[in-house]
Amino acid sequence: MARPNILVFMTDQQRGDVMDPANPCRLPHAERLAREGLRFSETYTCTAHCCPSRATFMTGQFPSRHGIYNNVSTPTAIHKGLYPNVPMFSERLRAAGYRLSYTGKWHVSAEEDPCDRGWDELRPTAKKSAYMHRGIEQWQEDGKYAKQYGYDAERKRGQVLRPGWGNIQVYGSKPVPDELKDRPWEAHHDWQTVKSALDAMPGLAASGEPWFLYVGCGGPHDPFIVPEPYAKLYDPKKIDLPPNYRDSLEDKPRIYQRMRRQYWDQLSEDEVREAIAHYWGYCKMEDDYLGLLLDKLDETGQAENTLVIFTSDHGEYLGSHGLYAKGVPCFREAYHVPLTMRWPKGIANPGRVVDEFVNLADFAPSFAELAGAESLGKTTGRSFAPFLRNEAPADWPQERYTQFNGVELYYTQRSVTTKAHKYVYNGFDFDELYDLKADPHETVNRAADPAYAEAKRELCRKMWRFAADQDDHMLFNGYWTVAMAPWGPADALAE
Repeated sequence: MARPNILVFMTDQQRGDVMDPANPCRLPHAERLAREGLRFSETYTCTAHCCPSRATFMTGQFPSRHGIYNNVSTPTAIHKGLYPNVPMFSERLRAAGYRLSYTGKWHVSAEEDPCDRGWDELRPTAKKSAYMHRGIEQWQEDGKYAKQYGYDAERKRGQVLRPGWGNIQVYGSKPVPDELKDRPWEAHHDWQTVKSALDAMPGLAASGEPWFLYVGCGGPHDPFIVPEPYAKLYDPKKIDLPPNYRDSLEDKPRIYQRMRRQYWDQLSEDEVREAIAHYWGYCKMEDDYLGLLLDKLDETGQAENTLVIFTSDHGEYLGSHGLYAKGVPCFREAYHVPLTMRWPKGIANPGRVVDEFVNLADFAPSFAELAGAESLGKTTGRSFAPFLRNEAPADWPQERYTQFNGVELYYTQRSVTTKAHKYVYNGFDFDELYDLKADPHETVNRAADPAYAEAKRELCRKMWRFAADQDDHMLFNGYWTVAMAPWGPADALAE
C-alpha cells in the first residue's frame, strides 16, 4: 500500500464530548470523518496545558522525557526547550521523503521553530519569539489607566471581575461585515491559518511526493468570542447545565474551590448556559474550517490516500464542576479530547468506534509507522495503527496517566485512571479517588473512604511504576516535607 498523505487539523482547548453522538453540539464534518473512518472515544492529553501537550504530540514522550513542563513563552518556564536529543516525528518523516508543511499554532519550544524540525513554514504562530507575560512596568501602566477610568468596577454580562488584573469577558460575539455574510468564518483570526493551508494543498498534491500538512487553529480557546451567526446557533434556554455543575468541591482540593468561588461563581446559571452556547458555536466554526479542508482535498484528488485527523491539544471545563478553562483541576473534561480520522485506502471496516485509551503520545510513533519512517526509539506512546487495520493489540494499555507541574504557579500532580477508578495524587493538597462506574462525573471523592483503600493503594503503585518507567524524578525525593504520597515508591518498585 502506498504511504498515506497526512492532514492533521488540531484545535486548541476543545472538549472530547463534542463528538459524543448524544451531545447537542453538532460538527457535521468531524462526524463525516467518523462515519467514513474511525472515532476514538477515549482520547486524552498528558497535561491540560498547551505547551506540554503539544510537545508530547510531536515527540511521543511525556513531559518527564521531553522536558516541556509548562508555558515556554514566559519567564516562569521550567524549561524553554526540549531536552537534548529528543527527536520529533517530523524529522523522521522528512528523512523518509515526506514534504512537511506547518501552519498555525506551534507553542512547543522557545528555542526552536517548526523549520528547525523539518517543516516548511506556511504561517506558523506562537513561535519561539512569542512572549506571553506582562512585566511589572506594564502592570504599573494598567494601574494608572484603572485609576483614571475604573474599568474593574462593574461586572458586565458574561464577565468575571478581577480587581487589579483586568476583567475576563468569558464569551461574546462580533459582527461580520456585509461582504462576509456568506462566509462568516473569514471574520476570525483562524481564517488566515486555514487559508494558508488551502493555498498550499494544490502544490502538495502536484508534487508527486507523500506529504504531511499540519493545521493548528487557535479556537475554541477562551474567551469564546465568535462571529455571527455562530454565537446564536444554539439557544441557551434549551441548554442543560453540566451534570456536575452543582459540585460544591467541598471534598476536593482547596485550590479547586478557590478557582470556582473567586471567579466562576460570579456567573449566573443563565450566563453559564450562554457561555456553553457560544463555545458550541465556536466549535461549529472550527468544524466549518475542517469542511473547507476536506473540500480542497477532494478538489485536488488526494482524498483516497490521505489520512485526515481531527483532534485537540486539551479540553475545557465550560462550567463542569463550576469551572472554566483548564489547569490544576484534574477532571476528565480538561483532559478528554476529540479524535476522528479517515483514510479510505487504509482504514478497515470504517464507521467503527474505538473505546481503548489513546493518548497524544501515541501520535508520533503512529506517524512514523504509517510513513515507513525510522522509529523514534522508546516512546511513552505507541502506534495506534493496528486499530486502523481493525486489529486490537492484546497488550494495549488499560490505564491512562497524567503529568502536571503547574503553569505559572507550580503544582505537582499525577493521576492514573482505569475504566473503574481514578486516583489523583496532589502534592499540594489531599488526594482524590473516584469510582467511575458509580460516579462517572467525578463528584464524590472517595480518597478517605476505607472501602476504597485497596483500590487507592493499587493505583498509587501503578503511578510509581509509571513514574519510574518515565524517569519522572520530581516524585522521588523522600524528604518528609515533599514526600506526600500515601505510599512511597518502595511500596511498588520492590516487586
